[in-house]
Amino acid sequence: MQYYKKLFIFMPLILIFVGCSLSKENDSNITTQTKIQTKDPTSTYELTTSTNSKQITENLKVAFIADQGINEKAEKVLQLIKDEKTDMVIHAGDFGCCNSIIKYLYGRESYIGTALDWDAQITNILGPNFPYFGAIGNHDGGNWTTYQKLLQQRVDNNIDVTCFGNLGIKSTCIYKGLFFILSGVGEIGDNHNSYISNALENSDALWKICTWHKNQKEMQIGSKKDAVGWEPYENCRKNGAIIASGHSHTYSRTKTLTNTTTQEVHRDWNQRNEIQISKETETQKGSTFVFVSGIGGESIRNQERCKPTTYPYGCNNEWAKIYASNQNAKPGALFITFHVDGDPTKAKGYFKNIDNEIIDEFIIHNFTK
Repeated sequence: MQYYKKLFIFMPLILIFVGCSLSKENDSNITTQTKIQTKDPTSTYELTTSTNSKQITENLKVAFIADQGINEKAEKVLQLIKDEKTDMVIHAGDFGCCNSIIKYLYGRESYIGTALDWDAQITNILGPNFPYFGAIGNHDGGNWTTYQKLLQQRVDNNIDVTCFGNLGIKSTCIYKGLFFILSGVGEIGDNHNSYISNALENSDALWKICTWHKNQKEMQIGSKKDAVGWEPYENCRKNGAIIASGHSHTYSRTKTLTNTTTQEVHRDWNQRNEIQISKETETQKGSTFVFVSGIGGESIRNQERCKPTTYPYGCNNEWAKIYASNQNAKPGALFITFHVDGDPTKAKGYFKNIDNEIIDEFIIHNFTK
């Protein structure tokens, strides 16, 4: 009898020890953790002209988040998204990770309940058919098959969205005139550069967004290293596409850039809160801005680069706003509303935290046409 009492007492500790051994946190490529289908369902870049050419819906509001988790703060961010009357979410990776007890008992995020609980968290607040799109993150691979099926269900349940390709890894979608790429570049798969380039060049949508999870070191203000490569960033800039990412558990936004590799700020459009989007031609450089919106509910990390911690920041003066633990950041989301004030070429953005504080505000002018 005493044996069983001891076993009952020590078994949870044994499980936690084993789970922790299996769940050492690192940012290694997920291809070492699980086998994921990376073969593209379609090898073409054909996008229906009628869908692409459709003018973006007036006042279309999009929430951008990453690094979410299943927790109270994540729920508050989702409630904020609902309260802001958002039309859709683009999630740049790391869905259900990383602080659940399940992680310790079963090892990383491979337990199917993590993905199901994550989707239930969204459904409980936003509803089962809310337009919710995501790109794979480095903590999503162990359960990617389930995550992808759940994301695909939301696509299938919405008549206003069309997606092509391997959803969340090498895919393009159009929702109410907004064109966006959901890429696993830097994380899993290959030939991402050519896919991104071809997809952008074959789209005549006015507003385009490139979304992936990881970063280049200079495209975030935390401690992350180069993971994506510069070609995807430059392809998106040259085609006048906004670049959205996560991974660093911070929020940061650049000014208008005419070169992402060198972090070159536009000579004329160098204001903090006015951004120009333009396509590269023989007579002008393409321009865009890059942001990391990675405080969707999980831990918030430090600003490690481009100090000081107040504006004007260091490096090349490319950062318009930095919001991290140094700035006592709280979880939140970046909201961008497209086609505002009756102007299809104008958008307004703001970052709001779960205390309803507006941290960042800016206007985007689109000159790609």
